[in-house]
Amino acid sequence: MEYKDYYHIIGVSREATSDDIEKAYRTLARKYHPDINPNDQEILQRFQEISEALTVLLETQKRAKYDLLQTAWQAHQGSPATFDWTPWLTTQEVSFTAEQAEFSPFFKAIFGTESTPRPEPVAIEKLAAASASPEPPQKSKKYEYVQPIEITIDESFKGASKVLKIGDQSLMVKIPRGAKNGTRIRVVGKQVALPTADGTMGPEGDLFLEIKFAPHPLFEAVGDDLQAELPLNLYTAMLGGEATVPNLSKGVIKLKIPAETQPGRVFRLKGLGLPQLQNPDERGDLIVKVTVTLPQNLTPEEIALFEELADLRGL
Repeated sequence: MEYKDYYHIIGVSREATSDDIEKAYRTLARKYHPDINPNDQEILQRFQEISEALTVLLETQKRAKYDLLQTAWQAHQGSPATFDWTPWLTTQEVSFTAEQAEFSPFFKAIFGTESTPRPEPVAIEKLAAASASPEPPQKSKKYEYVQPIEITIDESFKGASKVLKIGDQSLMVKIPRGAKNGTRIRVVGKQVALPTADGTMGPEGDLFLEIKFAPHPLFEAVGDDLQAELPLNLYTAMLGGEATVPNLSKGVIKLKIPAETQPGRVFRLKGLGLPQLQNPDERGDLIVKVTVTLPQNLTPEEIALFEELADLRGL
């Protein structure tokens, strides 16, 4: 089995924070995303590799297990054929998401579906029903439980169905279009109860889902708007032209770039953001910010032309 150096794949040190890892991932994903490089199998394979690395390094338990494995691997300093993989192989029943199905045999053998356990719902409120009667009858308290749930920006755009495991129950829940970070969704018609510290079952209560966005390789959600970077080469930025802009609804679109476009310029594309939760037919905007990549490995002729240009500008 081939060992995978996930830190090297992402391009960060072992001491990198989650923010460092996400930043490095976004930079690579913009370069290797299949939407920007259609029908390129080599690019697709590279994108799957960095997605696999992100899956491991951003989950606390996966990263902790991987760090221990990496330490053992580095101490071994031998070939994969003589390394003892047995202590590291997952013993859990293995099934994969569509994305994980494309991950390497290394990932599947070491992690399988082993992931950070979903936090159990937490009782957030106990509301005693009020009554205007001077001698109100005793009423039961209302309990509400919150279950954090992670979704992708694409799932917010389209809506989704998810299977949750709550205690010993499996629930199919629907995520409406336009659900975003911090959105709470009540699971209608479903009461849940959880074990207490002494092992008895607590009272039944309403279940709410609290939405959190997973990192996206291209977009960052800000309310109903999506933000993205638009990398331009120097020549398109200076002379003008067209640039390919990914978006959720149309794959990619062409954006006209004016001549002498400066780094940091922002283009707002109306109606290409996320649906509004209360009115899914209305959408936010897609906001793209220009970055400029400078040419490298210049030939002598190109250097001479840049020197000529510098002379013309009096530099």
